[in-house]
Amino acid sequence: MKIGYARVSTQDQKLELQISELEKYGCEKFYKEKKSAIKDRPELDRMLAHIRKGDAVVVWKLDRLGRSLRHLIDLVTLFKEKGVDFISLNDNIDTTTIQGRLIFNIFASFAEFERELISERTKAGLKAAREKGRVGGRKPGLTDAAKTKAWAAHHLAQQDELSATDIINQLGVSKATYYRYLEWAQKNLENRPKRRITNSRSAEK
Repeated sequence: MKIGYARVSTQDQKLELQISELEKYGCEKFYKEKKSAIKDRPELDRMLAHIRKGDAVVVWKLDRLGRSLRHLIDLVTLFKEKGVDFISLNDNIDTTTIQGRLIFNIFASFAEFERELISERTKAGLKAAREKGRVGGRKPGLTDAAKTKAWAAHHLAQQDELSATDIINQLGVSKATYYRYLEWAQKNLENRPKRRITNSRSAEK
């Protein structure tokens, strides 16, 4: 199924142009977003929860989907893992073709290069701070309460029944904390508690 995703950043802007182009391309289902690129996007979360192998996500332009190059690469990587193709009408990107995959691989290389540069600069800054007697960086590890929520977040995400926004609201954490919990849980799967972890609300019942 061809799935169209359209977004404008304010309520005053119109979606009609994007929807019209997506309809011409043959999209059968649409997710329509009126949110800023830096805020939560519930329609994007809904789409990510419902796409299935064999689907194709279609956007009018690349900047309608990703809030940054890194975010865009992460999303298309997720599509690939799910067996979903990606098409951007105005950027001539179509991962169903060899040329489209090549272009996106180039984008991914630039994004990885940028990430490594940032990492090197961070390490250099911390080294310079230590040499001057200052110690920086976040303290390692999570508290026991945070670990419980991290396992709950991981369990709910694996069920694929709730959107990321729903899970965030249930656990009462920020979006950044939610994804940090998922990353921590993924790295510590071998230490996962044997007893099923539930979210804090259901545990109170």
